[in-house]
Formats: sequence, structure tokens, C-alpha cells
Amino acid sequence: MSKVRPAAVAGMFYPDEPATLQQTVRRFLDQATVSGPPPRAIIAPHAGYIYSGPIAANAYHLLEARRDQIKRVVLLGPSHRVPLLGLAASSADSFATPLGDVPLDREMITRLTRLPQVKIMDEAHMMEHSLEVQLPFLQTILAEFKLVPLVVGEASADEVCEVLEQAGLSDATLIVISSDLSHYHDYTTARQMDRQTSDAIEHLQPNQLSYEDACGRIPVSGMLKLAQKLGLRAETIDLRNSGDTAGSRDQVVGYGAYVFR
Repeated sequence: MSKVRPAAVAGMFYPDEPATLQQTVRRFLDQATVSGPPPRAIIAPHAGYIYSGPIAANAYHLLEARRDQIKRVVLLGPSHRVPLLGLAASSADSFATPLGDVPLDREMITRLTRLPQVKIMDEAHMMEHSLEVQLPFLQTILAEFKLVPLVVGEASADEVCEVLEQAGLSDATLIVISSDLSHYHDYTTARQMDRQTSDAIEHLQPNQLSYEDACGRIPVSGMLKLAQKLGLRAETIDLRNSGDTAGSRDQVVGYGAYVFR
């Protein structure tokens, strides 16, 4: 009997009714304005769709040209609820959303758990939203794919980079890093901080990212290390915050979309 990790934040971070969810994601994608060649990897935000959906869509819609090519998605996001050392993989066979079940790449997960920094820890996945909110976008954009979901706790950029290297960055593999930017500063301060963070990402400078800059700074830093090794170029394609989308400007959360080519 297959083991399914059920959706935990449907109806909170995004619609739980399948048709409404599909229409919502499709609308975000259709409204995306950024153009360019399809990326090898992306960084996308993970807040409620009303806040960060339009920003994430600007990265995801660039993958349309690779929709039949991508067969594996390696998805990393920070742990918000469960403290852990290293990276947590899942023992599930699939992850569920209202749009259906996404099969996990058990073979790749087994390979990655041979690394000392990767372990099976279902508790870290149970209520974690940073990975889940990316799935409806992936289900809408891609044809058939398998998922390698990893929740990132306390780890070094080099440890994350090693995991990404093991997973590989082939034509059939997409890396998705899930991260928001600054949290709960006023609008002007957030814009300044998030611009500096974006500069660090564009210049592949993981050492310039601090705790205050991005909740997913550790997986982002690992991706920047990988980009250095592979000669990838990072580009900011959208940079906004909740004060631009659906919130007040007194305390905002920053969102950026980035692509690696």
C-alpha cells in the first residue's frame, strides 16, 4: 500500500477546491510578464498565493518550454516548524495536493540518504508549507515528473551544494529553491534589504546572506555554491513584497523570483 503525505495547508495558503486552485494558478501564469529562455533552476517564494503567487508565477511560466523535458524536480525549502540538523527527506511514495498526487523519486532519495547530512524525517514534512505551496505550480506547468522533496534545517552551504550535485542538474532535472526574503520590516526598509539580498544572489555570494535576509538562506546559499561550480548565471526576474500585492506597508514580507541559466 502506497504512503501519501497529505496536503497540510490547502485552504490556508492556497485554494483547496481543485477547479479553483487550477484557475488561480493558471491566472497567475497567464499574467506573468517576464520572458527569456527556460532556466535550469529557480528560486520562488512560498507565502500564501494572494501575497506571493504572482511573483512565483514569473519564474514558473518560464519553464513552459521545458514542460515535457523535465522528469525530476529537486525541491528544497527551509524548515519552519521542526528543528533539525541537516536535510530531511520523506519516506512517502507521493505528496498530495488538491490537483492530485505527485510521485516521489524513491531511487534518488535513497541515494541522497547515503550522505551523512540527509536523513528520513517525516515529522519535518508533515506541516511544512515551504515545499507544498510549490507543488500546484509544478503540477500545472509540467507534464509527468517525480519529486525529490527536502526540508533544510541547520546545514552549511557546502552540505546543501553536495546534495544538489548528487541529485544532478541534467536536462531532465529541475532544481527549485523555496524562500521568502525579509520579514516584518516597514515597506522602505524591506525594499532596501531585499535589493541587497538580490544583489548577493545575482553575484553568487552566499556569504553575504544573513538570518534576516531570507528564511531559506541555507538552501539558497547551497544553490549559489552550485551555480559557482557549474558556471550558472543568476538573474532577478521579480522583486516585490506583501505591500505590493495584498497587505499593508507597515510590516511586509519580501518575495523574489530568480532564475539560473
